[in-house]
Amino acid sequence: MQQIQTKSRNIQKMNRPEKFKYLVTSALPYANNIPHLGTMVCVISADVYKRFLAMKGEESLSVLGTDEHGTTTEVKAIEEGTTPKEVCDKYFRIHKQVYEWFECFFDCFGRTSSEENREITQDIFNKLYKNSFIKKDKIKQAYCKSCKRFLADRFVEGKCPKCKYENARGDQCENCGELLNSYDLIGPRCKLCGSMPDYKDTEHLFIDLEKLQPELERWIKKQSAEGKWSENAKTMTEAWLKAGLKPRCITRDLKWGIPVPLKGFEGKVFYSWFDAPIGYISITKACRKDWKEWWHGKDVKLVQFMGKDNIPFHTIMFPGMLIGTRDNYVLLYRISSNEYINYEGGQFSKSRGRGVFGNDAMSTGIPPDAWRYYIMVNRPEKSDTDFQWDDFQAKINNELVANLGNFINRTVSFINSNFSSEIPDYQPGRKEEQIIARINEKYKKIDELLSDIQLKESLKEIMLVSKIGNQYFQESEPWKSAHKEKAATCLSQCANIAKDLSIIIRPYMPNTSESICRQLNIKEPEWNSLGKITIKKGHKISSSELLFEKLSQKQILGLKEKFKGSQEKNELKDKFSKADLRVAEIISAENHPDADKLYVLKINTGKEEKQIVAGLRGHYKKQELAGKKIVIVDNLQPANLRGIESRGMLLAAAKKQGSKETVRLIEAKKSNPGDLAFIEGIKPDPEKEISFEEFTSIRMITDEKERILYKGKSLRTKKEHLTAPGSEKGSLIR
Repeated sequence: MQQIQTKSRNIQKMNRPEKFKYLVTSALPYANNIPHLGTMVCVISADVYKRFLAMKGEESLSVLGTDEHGTTTEVKAIEEGTTPKEVCDKYFRIHKQVYEWFECFFDCFGRTSSEENREITQDIFNKLYKNSFIKKDKIKQAYCKSCKRFLADRFVEGKCPKCKYENARGDQCENCGELLNSYDLIGPRCKLCGSMPDYKDTEHLFIDLEKLQPELERWIKKQSAEGKWSENAKTMTEAWLKAGLKPRCITRDLKWGIPVPLKGFEGKVFYSWFDAPIGYISITKACRKDWKEWWHGKDVKLVQFMGKDNIPFHTIMFPGMLIGTRDNYVLLYRISSNEYINYEGGQFSKSRGRGVFGNDAMSTGIPPDAWRYYIMVNRPEKSDTDFQWDDFQAKINNELVANLGNFINRTVSFINSNFSSEIPDYQPGRKEEQIIARINEKYKKIDELLSDIQLKESLKEIMLVSKIGNQYFQESEPWKSAHKEKAATCLSQCANIAKDLSIIIRPYMPNTSESICRQLNIKEPEWNSLGKITIKKGHKISSSELLFEKLSQKQILGLKEKFKGSQEKNELKDKFSKADLRVAEIISAENHPDADKLYVLKINTGKEEKQIVAGLRGHYKKQELAGKKIVIVDNLQPANLRGIESRGMLLAAAKKQGSKETVRLIEAKKSNPGDLAFIEGIKPDPEKEISFEEFTSIRMITDEKERILYKGKSLRTKKEHLTAPGSEKGSLIR
């Protein structure tokens, strides 16, 4: 008897569906700029799916953070005249602020520059090395003798061999999209100083993907089918496998990154593609004591959202790294990889500032849910889609306002005005039975689509539920007083459909869901109450709220105009181009009669003699200044400084340490008065006058060679690169 009972219990256990936990991640964006709408696709997608899982009672954990190492961060630090860490601190805060404004809240939000990521990345590398999946090889790399450093491809610029664009990067031409190596460029130059680099062979470490390919192929064949990978993920992954995996370099000659813990490679760091996906694990560790249960548990399904450009890193490289550790890490279960959202017929471009960025969306006054709706209903699941202001207006006005907003508003308003804000008696007839059957079919389909991560199709079905509600309201004609009982049943039914809408839109538009619940005066209902009449006779509702406002043509035209500068396909006008920087020669220097730190200088600009006031006393003697060729802002607005007019401003490098300040003039020894000082790649287009504030927003600094850099490029005339003799590295130009 005991054996029979035990056997029965075992059969029941076998038949019971296995309970899984869901680990949901979104691709980690670079922390070198403000995220744009294209970035938001996978972030919002992951948030929608996580909210759905929570509503269904599934145990889940969502992870997001910023990818902070690598060349892009170093380049941004040079452009902004700061350190990589300060760049990451700044943009980490911005990313967090933008995501939270879009109502995207992740259980674990962190960064790849953390101590946890260093520990886990080095541990994974050591295990790969121990298991013979790391090999050494040499690669050809650009080396700048002037800067005394190896240059990552993005630190090299030159003419594109395909389209002849003058400022193509060493990894890719931004003008035509051609993928490049830096040595492919015509006339390559160092982005930092402008000099021509040499090319040297340097030893690096590679992960032996070729050796891992048999294991990866077996795993991918099984998992891509079981996990229902996106078609583009399957196609791209199969293409990589068919071509044959090759060893891939995992190290770089950079300073900003995770150090390689191997003798002979002390001066190198890991390539950011290597440590970035490990960030999912380390971010979890940083915020959860039970992180190993999520990354080593057998009951965990890893679901990852990303753009198509990240596919091979998540279907081949990252799983290959984890498999090679022999440490039983949780591997990818399902990948939902979207195509691209383009912008008004072109691509989003961070470097050119083209497209709607997170802070732009925040400044429009249009609520986050409207943006979330548009991005999700336009989600590029199988092909690229395009953000168009006119389409945005049409979807907000016709779908959110005229459909969803209209149904909720007329339901709540009618109950308030005709039934004293109380849910009336419900006497369902044939029509109500048909409506319930029809919308219950929709609820079933919505559940299936959301479970299958078909987020766009699910949202379309949700909007059809609202449309069905509007049609039912219209056909029932509750405004006709002769049919009071019919009106009562209609409005009671509509109130419960409104309740259901608050449930099914919650993953997509959480604020809108909250508003509907407030209007109906109910707590957030559970998913399993869909299709049930839970708001019954006598329940008091609240006053109506406007869910969405129409976007007028005037508003749309204003938004197009407001963001016109960031939407142009041509290279943007850089603020540097507004300044007219010229070489001038100092004729004489006199003490300012009413200021201890100022000189009054007479200068020759090549066109005329004029007077400027400069704060050089205590840094230069008067006799040192006469005859010096300097650089001035020739179109600066005239200013009255302690009673004396100054018609321009000379440029000097200044650095303060404690109470001591070092100030050194920018000199142009080989140039002539009137010669233009410029930055290569920025077309001079000086305005008639610029303010002091406008000029000081142009951030220039000195390097270790005393050269003047703006966005990594050297200030120069046709005859020479300009310097500030005696200046310290990192001095600001003012």
